[in-house]
Amino acid sequence: MKNYQEWYDYMDANIKNKPFLLSLLRTFNRFMTVVMPIVYLTLLATSYFQEGLGEQVLIYVFVPATGFVILSLLRKKINAPRPYEVWDITPLLDRDSPGQSMPSRHVFSATIISMACIHASLSLGIILLVLSVLLGLVRVLGGVHYPKDVVVGYICALVWGVIFFLC
Repeated sequence: MKNYQEWYDYMDANIKNKPFLLSLLRTFNRFMTVVMPIVYLTLLATSYFQEGLGEQVLIYVFVPATGFVILSLLRKKINAPRPYEVWDITPLLDRDSPGQSMPSRHVFSATIISMACIHASLSLGIILLVLSVLLGLVRVLGGVHYPKDVVVGYICALVWGVIFFLC
């Protein structure tokens, strides 16, 4: 990406010059890392109490878990550097570990949870899918992922979810 440094410097300056935006960016990132697991656990608990430890609960556990493991192995194999490792930038979000930037596991996790929720409740699932897109945007603006990292993470979760939850 030839003009990434210029683009990020521009975005960084605009966000840093508006403390509310910087706070919103960081708060939303934290919010999603707390809320999505709570939503997922609520989905599991609700399914369990409605059906007992039936097939649906196992599917809600198995599908996201296998997707997460496969994505993690793929990500480790690719081992793409993070933007702050390649460019002279200071990320606006807390730094993640080095490498393994692509695909984004944060976005994959949020999106696969959203897909499970679509299976249970269409309206909730769609809201969560929109929040997952916003999480991807926040991860890019925060300087911890490239746009392709979050797009690939989102698409992988959509495909995995469609195959197992909607087919």
